[in-house]
Amino acid sequence: MRRTPTRITRKLPDQVKLPAVWRVNFGPMRQSRIFLLLLLVGLTGCATHNPQSAPPVFQPVLPAPPQEAPRPFFSEEGLASWYGSAHKGKTTANGEHFDQSTLTGAHRSLPFNTIIRVTDLKSGKTVKVRINDRGPFVKGRIIDLSAAAAATLGLAKDGIGRVRVDAFAVDQTPN
Repeated sequence: MRRTPTRITRKLPDQVKLPAVWRVNFGPMRQSRIFLLLLLVGLTGCATHNPQSAPPVFQPVLPAPPQEAPRPFFSEEGLASWYGSAHKGKTTANGEHFDQSTLTGAHRSLPFNTIIRVTDLKSGKTVKVRINDRGPFVKGRIIDLSAAAAATLGLAKDGIGRVRVDAFAVDQTPN
């Protein structure tokens, strides 16, 4: 007669009673699967979370603060006149020969080669002119313009016009 092996179980102390689920005997294959499952769950808890880059935060574009307009170092308002073909080829006060087709002008006090902006107060047109002569010698006028400068402003027809003369440091070229 063959004897069937009996199962040896340990007896637990009377004080500790385990739930019936814990007393189930899992086979070695099932135990390794459960161990791997618990190991993977534990490792995923230790993994670092690499969040994808967050969408950019909208930053409103602020306009650049307005730059202060340059201020002229010289400004004057009054009447302007022009001179043309009668003076063609004559020597100006700075020694040049007058050319009515260049943007030049005559002023009583501004240094020669000063670049000024002459603005017609009626039309708002502006032209840059280089001072190369002295004048005007007519009372009440502040500047004499070449024919080309007067035509640019629209003064050629009337002969005179009310203007503002401004000299800015940014317009001057170093010698």
